[in-house]
Amino acid sequence: MAFAPDTPIRYLTGITPSGTPHLGNYVGSVRHSVRFSRRDDVQSFYFLADYHALIKTDDPARIQRSTLEIAASWLACGLDPERVTFYRQSDIPEIPELTWFLTCVTGKGLLNRAHAYKAQVDKNAAKGEDPDADVSAGLFMYPVLMGADILMFNAHKVPVGRDQVQHIEMARDMAQHFNHLYGEHFTLPEAEIDDTVATLPGLDGRKMSKSYDNTIPLFTPRAQLQKLINGIVTDSRAPGEPKDTEGSALFQIYQAFADDEETESLRQAYAGGIGWGDAKQLLFERIDREVAPMRAHYDALLNDPAQIELILRAGAEKARALSRPFMEGVRHAVGLRNLASHDKAAVRKAVKVARPSFKQYRESDGLFYFKLLDASGVQLVQSRGFASPQEAGRAIGTLKQQRGEGLAQLAAQLDPLETEGFRAASAALEALAAADAASEG
Repeated sequence: MAFAPDTPIRYLTGITPSGTPHLGNYVGSVRHSVRFSRRDDVQSFYFLADYHALIKTDDPARIQRSTLEIAASWLACGLDPERVTFYRQSDIPEIPELTWFLTCVTGKGLLNRAHAYKAQVDKNAAKGEDPDADVSAGLFMYPVLMGADILMFNAHKVPVGRDQVQHIEMARDMAQHFNHLYGEHFTLPEAEIDDTVATLPGLDGRKMSKSYDNTIPLFTPRAQLQKLINGIVTDSRAPGEPKDTEGSALFQIYQAFADDEETESLRQAYAGGIGWGDAKQLLFERIDREVAPMRAHYDALLNDPAQIELILRAGAEKARALSRPFMEGVRHAVGLRNLASHDKAAVRKAVKVARPSFKQYRESDGLFYFKLLDASGVQLVQSRGFASPQEAGRAIGTLKQQRGEGLAQLAAQLDPLETEGFRAASAALEALAAADAASEG
């Protein structure tokens, strides 16, 4: 879908309400996103992904409480609902509807390769259990729901960590297949990766994560914040002994909050043998100085959940002002139409001849891949990883020129093909060659 050159770039960020926000969430996502949302050249969408939370927890009270806490956290950190579109996923009924439309154009083979699903299958295999043990349809279909979240508002950019890039690629696949079948409706989203955003260590030195139970809640009371910081694991070096900043969780957390001058001052204190108790006190004071004003706002919001509910409902209306008319067009495109109307323009429109195609992309492992799709967008061939896009391109060139012989020649660089799959891929390559010859003629 084409956008005018002066259209603001749309950024979309989803937050799953499955726990209490912690300092790692703040440093890794919230703080950066709030600052970014204030730019005049972007149009920002932030949503509470409560449908996604149902995949991760079956505790209704926890989902409700987490939704409240996360909404309050973002607002307390400065997210302005007047500047952005801030909404709750379950308040947009068009999202599950679009999820079904995308489900109907998404191949199971694509979903089989989703990281979360594959991880559970591998875990089951290691235990000698059924591959799909403990795999819900929700987990398996998670990428389609995420695709609907992104494509509903035709986001240009989706800020994600490297482990989430695959989901953006899947959303692109869904959009391309739908556009191929029904016309240009969806923008192809791009992953936005910011390698400068810090990953915060937790109390035990590992990545701060609820999974490790090593987090520091973002808005924990002041006394509890100090107690948790005092519990950060350090080595046994005594006061007066020089200490290493490398690998020090305490130093890394301080650095994520401090400016360059403050960081350098603590670095010198480490070299001078500062005691761990004094270093932890410095860290506590630095974090509390930044968090305390927001904590007061957060507490006020938590005590007034009705205000948060009004903000989310207003955000949903803003979002639905876009989603409702958009989905009317999508419904019409797939044939869910008013029977009393007659689309004469569609009758007169020439049918576009579909043709097989190649798609190149880069995965989160840093390698380059391609796939061959038939005329209806169904995947026929999946490559293995190449070190560079040029190598992947040369392999595609070989397949285009040598067709069936090329498939045999490159067998080691492709996922295995059964006899019928080989025939279908060969036929698609022949059809592609014929189409190319016809266009050149």
